[in-house]
Amino acid sequence: MSLGQIIRQRREELKLTLDEVANKVGFSKPYLSTIETERVKNPPSDDLLSKLEKVLKFEQGLLLHIAHLEGLPADIRQEFESKEAENQKWRQIVQNIIDNKTKTTNLKRVLSKNKLGLKEDKSILSPGHLVPIINKVLAGYPTDFNDLDYPVGIADDYVRCPDLHDPNAFAVRVVGDSMEPKFNEGDIVVFSPATEVHNGDDCFVRFTNPHETTFKRVFFEKDKTIRLQPRNDKYSPTIIEGVRINGLYRAVLRYEKL
Repeated sequence: MSLGQIIRQRREELKLTLDEVANKVGFSKPYLSTIETERVKNPPSDDLLSKLEKVLKFEQGLLLHIAHLEGLPADIRQEFESKEAENQKWRQIVQNIIDNKTKTTNLKRVLSKNKLGLKEDKSILSPGHLVPIINKVLAGYPTDFNDLDYPVGIADDYVRCPDLHDPNAFAVRVVGDSMEPKFNEGDIVVFSPATEVHNGDDCFVRFTNPHETTFKRVFFEKDKTIRLQPRNDKYSPTIIEGVRINGLYRAVLRYEKL
């Protein structure tokens, strides 16, 4: 049923005239009639729908939900309604199990009958978790870096990373231009210690003696040195003894500053 049909049916069930409803909600009878007959050019306002919910004794928010759903593009609405119908089947199956109306031994047959499956939809990204932005890193020469002594996963600011579940992942803000044009000053870059590093990867590099960090492309040379290569051609690469590096963390996501 459409929004207009639902409103008209409830009004008639309550034995209310259009005049009575119009007086209660403060809108004209002709306008309410166009809503019920689906001849309205502009969709009813949220204010009017809220008033109709009270006067016609609908559950709060029901008419608003129906109206907003009708306003969706046809393809999106069809997909939503399909998912909602599937969810309703799942809810009924779960309720039947709780009420002991369905035996778990028959669950596979019940799912097949209702055309439901348990296959993982890998096309849908999981929301991921909040990754701490711990400080800034120079896309230039190595410099002192301070992670503010926060415990792992804790910071003053965070960024949500879809489909990333490394509990030790962290993010930094880029300073400088040596990694342009791919990374610009102000971008937020997320690094994952759990991700394997290969030649040519963009990495957060942590040094020891002294404690410094930088952001560069990493290349492993045959003599056990590591070449730190800026992306910006204005800057020269730096060769570092491998023993000086105590952390290489690959960049996995970038949030661009607009």
